[in-house]
Amino acid sequence: MTGAETPDVLWAPDREHRGPLAEFTDWVREHRGVDAPDYAALHEWSVTDLGGFWSAVAEFLGVRFHDAPTAPLGRTGMPGAEWFPGATLNYAEQALTNGADADLAVVFAREDGLEREVTRGELRDLVGRARAGLVRAGVGRGDRVVALAPNCVETLVTFLAAASLGAVWSSCSPDFGARAVHDRFAQIEPTVLLAVDGYVYGGKGYDVRGTVDALRSQLPTLAATVLVGYLDEGAALEGAVPWAEFTGTPGELAFEPVPFDHPLWVLYSSGTTGLPKGIVHGHGGIVLEHLKALRLQMELEPGERFFWFTTTGWMMWNFLVGGLLVGSTIVLFDGNPGHPDLSALWRLAERHRVTYFGTSAPFIQASLKAGLRPRDRFDLGALRAIGSTGAPLSVEGFRWIGEAVGGHVQICSVSGGTDVCAAFVGSAPTVPVWLGEISCASLGAAVTAYDEKGEELVDEVGELVITQPMPSMPVAFWNDPDGVRLHEAYFDEFPGVWRHGDWVRRTPRGSFVIYGRSDSTLNRGGVRMGTADFYAVVEGFDQVLDSLVIDTTELGARDEGALLCFVVLADGATLEEVEPALRRALRTELSPRHVPDRFVVVDAVPRTLNGKKCEVPVKKILAGVAADRAVSRGALQNPDALGPFLALAAGGS
Repeated sequence: MTGAETPDVLWAPDREHRGPLAEFTDWVREHRGVDAPDYAALHEWSVTDLGGFWSAVAEFLGVRFHDAPTAPLGRTGMPGAEWFPGATLNYAEQALTNGADADLAVVFAREDGLEREVTRGELRDLVGRARAGLVRAGVGRGDRVVALAPNCVETLVTFLAAASLGAVWSSCSPDFGARAVHDRFAQIEPTVLLAVDGYVYGGKGYDVRGTVDALRSQLPTLAATVLVGYLDEGAALEGAVPWAEFTGTPGELAFEPVPFDHPLWVLYSSGTTGLPKGIVHGHGGIVLEHLKALRLQMELEPGERFFWFTTTGWMMWNFLVGGLLVGSTIVLFDGNPGHPDLSALWRLAERHRVTYFGTSAPFIQASLKAGLRPRDRFDLGALRAIGSTGAPLSVEGFRWIGEAVGGHVQICSVSGGTDVCAAFVGSAPTVPVWLGEISCASLGAAVTAYDEKGEELVDEVGELVITQPMPSMPVAFWNDPDGVRLHEAYFDEFPGVWRHGDWVRRTPRGSFVIYGRSDSTLNRGGVRMGTADFYAVVEGFDQVLDSLVIDTTELGARDEGALLCFVVLADGATLEEVEPALRRALRTELSPRHVPDRFVVVDAVPRTLNGKKCEVPVKKILAGVAADRAVSRGALQNPDALGPFLALAAGGS
């Protein structure tokens, strides 16, 4: 697949705009002798002089080192690059020591109307109190603190308190099942568990104390469980410390200086096969990467309102709380984004004057399908950018933002991953937004497309690879002392080069189009196609609520297998009614190669706990792999959804 003529420009930068990126560009000209007349030149410098660029980022954006680094970069190879050797710092110090006490740090909103605002002074006090509570529980440097808790103030406070001590953080959303949470937390042997009594979603309250009890019994290293009365302030759990007691004593707000690569948190791979891998990120890499992304790519200013819809089980929560690093006000929302209707988050954006509104591509698609026009119903005058991630944003999604939200709004489609807790490709204030394209590679991210031989491609679809190290690449996988699993995950295919697992096309403009996961790619007649284009067409039909496409061709086989499309239909819709139109649309909008051999109706598409479609596990099941080898049921939102695929693999209809 190659590009055609240049797409329409949906948003163009203001030539008179002078923000942090321009200030940085001027600064490196004056202090580093680097003349970068445009973003492309600045990016080229950022990936050819890694030490020069990242040391400039650290100095310009004010990284608070305790011990100064001996160099910006020691070892340069991947894996194992050594960033800022000799440096010590602390994430929590970077997040908590800027801004006046009266500045607003956090806005919290729950779907049922509960709201809370926290100033910087109040946040510092709360973190000091939680830090004292953790110390009383025996937590110190390197110990693990985990949370089964929603996107709320108490979760944020406990994370910052843990980070201030040099402890290691990990969190799961309370809608995760006991098995899924255990599979993650048991690996890292936590000392303290923060938990809620329950959570609210879709107008209902769900008590999770049974899950918390089961979890405690399976985590023998726990010294304490702290319970937040989230549904009921008076909620209790035998043997647990109430939040009010845990934070009842004022404590010193101090920060343990730790080495640059000292573990900050553990995130997890989707866990579609076997146990989820524990992905360990370091204090320094995350501070540097998030400062760069939030301040230079997104130009978040102190006091601006930064929102991203996320749960604590998705890396975007970790990215969202990074807004504190640059002094912005972070807006935390907990609940169902579609309750009581799909306008809930747009109302939130109006009420709290959100500056940067982050969400997922499926939410944009749902708003589009519902016929919403937020610009007509809400005052979004404070809104200047919309971030979209989690899946490729369709061309229709781009158009909808421009037409229904506002032509002045920058469309910031980004793609990266849990693996780096950052975006490889995204937006910049000085680069246009072309219809259907991600504007540029992020500064410091050496992104390109490779063919099977490891040769670079331009305007052709290939493997997304990163050819130079980035500071926020994992410092390790948990329980992988020799680095074998980490090497297998990213560096097996192209030695010394990070293979991410996405199909991408890099255009001559320096923009990018993501086509879906490369390990679930459709290969028909030798033409490789990602799944994103396919879903954009199929799910553009009102009768289709969800879909999953699987190419059953075996790797290396001479003959093609069947191309199967599984669809979840809206109430009242029938396959007989919609299939002819689906076939016509796929044939005309994509190509005859995209037309499936067969459409199959299913009740639901299997998805991971992070909401990703289980393309690869289903492909393995249809290829005859045993279900327990193809996928861990505990890693799925809806394990029963596997039933039809198991039946099909067994010879059923």
